[in-house]
Amino acid sequence: MTDSPRTDVMTVPTSSARTKVNGQEMYYEIHGTEHEGRRPLVLLHGGVQTVGLTFGAMLPTLSAERYVIAPELQGHGHTADTDRPLTIPDLASDVVALLDELGVRQADFIGFSLGGLVALELAVRHPERVGRIVPAASQYTQDGVHEEIRSSDFSSPRMPSKADFQEMADAYAAVAPHPEHFQDFFAKSAAAANDPLPWTADDLRTVTAPTLLVIGDTDFFPVEHLAEMQRLIPGAQLAVLPGTTHMQVMHRKVLPAMLMEFLG
Repeated sequence: MTDSPRTDVMTVPTSSARTKVNGQEMYYEIHGTEHEGRRPLVLLHGGVQTVGLTFGAMLPTLSAERYVIAPELQGHGHTADTDRPLTIPDLASDVVALLDELGVRQADFIGFSLGGLVALELAVRHPERVGRIVPAASQYTQDGVHEEIRSSDFSSPRMPSKADFQEMADAYAAVAPHPEHFQDFFAKSAAAANDPLPWTADDLRTVTAPTLLVIGDTDFFPVEHLAEMQRLIPGAQLAVLPGTTHMQVMHRKVLPAMLMEFLG
């Protein structure tokens, strides 16, 4: 299986803006045009990434069919960090506040890694705002993470490569309000990534949104963990991408068509 080419920061939005959200100036992009009768599609990027770095390869496909709203979360990309800790409930609250500002009552969500955790939090705590969700490369409990990831074994084939880390640093430097803060923000994000997640198995059983779970077969957590999530979330579907690490998930050529079929 081959990767789609990364277009990262070269992807040009239809428009972009910043808006005051929970004490911060949140940056967001709009891609495509509104379609009558279709919910907007919200894209939630991965940790220490930008909209372009996570979704650049598939944005042309997604925005051809859907009106896409793509925010950059606290401290990521164009959105400056604050003194507030990075927590999944706070990031989800920011997304809800952004949708309120934009007058969006309900949307579909695709989230990668950190963004997938935020999408899952929205489905659990704000079900009225969620149509369909795609949490990609995201777990529901830290117990699901491979030990080699928790121990930061950089020799593991599951870990991001030096090139992956360099891409994150370069994307941050290109757009961040304070590019000199990259190492500090990376350390803050890495610490937050080990925090307990805010759900139980019973929480997942309450999810009413149609859900597509996506994982690479060489991801941060075993396929069995996603299979458990599939059993817990009523009616959930599971897609396992072969020959795929965590960092490769959103760049597989097969994925955009799969997502569009699920989103309808």
